[in-house]
Amino acid sequence: MPGMVLFGRRWAIASDDLFFPGLFELFLRVLWWLGILALYLRYRGKLECARGVLLSNYMVVLMVLLAVIICTMLAIVYVSTRGTICNPGPRKSMSKLLYIRLALFLPEIVWASLGAMWVAESTQCDRIVVSAIIATVVVSWMIIGSTVVTIMVVFDPLGRKVARYSSAGPTLAYNPEASQFVGGLKTAATSVWEKRVKLLCCCVEQDDQARMAFSSTAELFSTYFSDTDLVPSDLVAGLTLLHQQQDRVRKNQAPKEVISHSPGSSQEDGLDAELENCRHYMPFAAAAYGWPLYVYSNPFTGLCRLGGDCCRSRTTEYDVVGGDQLHCHSGSVLRVTGLQHRDFIHMSFHDKVYELPFLVVLDHKKECVVVAVRGTLSLQDILTDLSAETENLDLGCEVQDCSAHKGMSQAAKYLYRRLVSDGILSQAFSVAPEYRLVIVGHSLGAGAAVLLAMMLRGTYPHVRCYAFSPPRGLLSKSLYEYSKDFTVSLVLGKDVVPRLSVTTMEDLKKKILRLIANCNKPKYKILLRGCWYGLFGGNTDDLPTELDGGDHRDLTLPLLGEQSLLTHKSPGYRSNDSPLESPTKYPPLYLPGRIIHLEEEGTSGRCSCYSAQYSARWSHESEFSEILIGGKMLTDHLPDILTKALDRVVSNREACISCPTPGGSA
Repeated sequence: MPGMVLFGRRWAIASDDLFFPGLFELFLRVLWWLGILALYLRYRGKLECARGVLLSNYMVVLMVLLAVIICTMLAIVYVSTRGTICNPGPRKSMSKLLYIRLALFLPEIVWASLGAMWVAESTQCDRIVVSAIIATVVVSWMIIGSTVVTIMVVFDPLGRKVARYSSAGPTLAYNPEASQFVGGLKTAATSVWEKRVKLLCCCVEQDDQARMAFSSTAELFSTYFSDTDLVPSDLVAGLTLLHQQQDRVRKNQAPKEVISHSPGSSQEDGLDAELENCRHYMPFAAAAYGWPLYVYSNPFTGLCRLGGDCCRSRTTEYDVVGGDQLHCHSGSVLRVTGLQHRDFIHMSFHDKVYELPFLVVLDHKKECVVVAVRGTLSLQDILTDLSAETENLDLGCEVQDCSAHKGMSQAAKYLYRRLVSDGILSQAFSVAPEYRLVIVGHSLGAGAAVLLAMMLRGTYPHVRCYAFSPPRGLLSKSLYEYSKDFTVSLVLGKDVVPRLSVTTMEDLKKKILRLIANCNKPKYKILLRGCWYGLFGGNTDDLPTELDGGDHRDLTLPLLGEQSLLTHKSPGYRSNDSPLESPTKYPPLYLPGRIIHLEEEGTSGRCSCYSAQYSARWSHESEFSEILIGGKMLTDHLPDILTKALDRVVSNREACISCPTPGGSA
């Protein structure tokens, strides 16, 4: 940090990023040099074959060349350990060392080519010597090839513009010429990101919806990443520091006050009753994923159990739409939900951008029609997730600000057209007219389910929605308040998705900037100790991640060092003391409904996803306004982990029904 400038352009690598790759190459080169030395001393008097003198000279020159490379790599490793992330001054000689190292590739390539030619003509020489020299030639070309790949990875298509702009300083952002340059830079960045997204999603059908999603995703990425001079390793180091800093804060803070009743009024405000409902409806949300999740959750028996269903040809009594392997999906849905074929009204596994698979079934136990929407499982779903700008909904209610996540809003509109216009719900209620409507979903499916419930509430006023691990960046403040009457959200532990939005990502970026601006330790130490802490835990006070002054309260205040890390303020950037004068394109969005949080009890092991104990309590939406860094921030989002935790919580509460519970119920 900042990105190195070589050959007149910026690269996506910093001068302190070369410690680990340099150390690895240094280790290989030393072993290589020792092997060539041993080979030369062992066979220097026995190369009397044709071309034997050339092979002997090849080893001598190679040892000299390797010695020069080893000395250069030693210097690179040493220099990369100096300074800190935001103080690259002690590493100013790194660019010269890299020029020397790159220049040494030329004689290495020439000598490897000559060695390959001489070995090919020395068939009468000792086989061990020939084989060893062939190995050295192969290793040389492997290192050269890996270097070329590394250069391609760290190449920044916007490097020339960023390098020129960064060197001018942050004051350029306040004059017209700089503003024009920043606009051109953002346009170029959006174009680059759109090309990257299209390349990664090359198998996605290129229709109007996909092109709109490509554009939205590219603009989101360019907005988020174009305003800093951070390289990827800086983000990793910042996340490592933030993980430890958050753990330190939680360790020192007072215990949270237990909320015995959910915020707001509801017909069903009992925690135990809603937990039981969540446990009942969670299998429906999981079943919407079809056979992939079933096989993942049952890795040893899943394929065997579904084998007969996948190969069996059956005439179904319900509608099945979309894709291959429909019988595999049907078999997994039956096993997960425990229903019968006659209970299914419609199954759709049609999957496109903004068009999610869903199930419509009859739940006779709860006497309701259940609509289950699938979460993220494909590239198309990821594009739907990343269409993060907001759009207004026409709900026909008296809510003033009806804005929501664009991708999930588009998905909900598609579901509404299928369910209403195609008569699927009419068919379901013609079979069971006295049943009520319940809509469930997990992750992306939870977000679409909430918006779908809002759209259907005018026709089905008693609709209920259960959103499992819904995304935070979903609803405006007004819609969040409106959704409390009919929506319950369930969040597990440190799950990142219920805390994930453009606003919280901007907040995360600001915290990373503050941490690395104040950290007085080199990056390699941060990464080494952070890796140890992530795997084995430990006392955060013992780690070399202390900030200057030792006072962590200043992390909540704007820092001058932070401004030096910003090339310009992005449209979504919002400082603590100076809110944006005009509304951002990505306004704050919130979680839906009343929120049940399953919190981990105690400090179990880092990888104890299946043995951890959880307690349940009603939580306020504001408790999920910060992304928590930790080993379980991703695993807590998985449907099977959530299901196991929910089952364990409900079972424990039932076993201790007469004891005081964390939620205040008895």
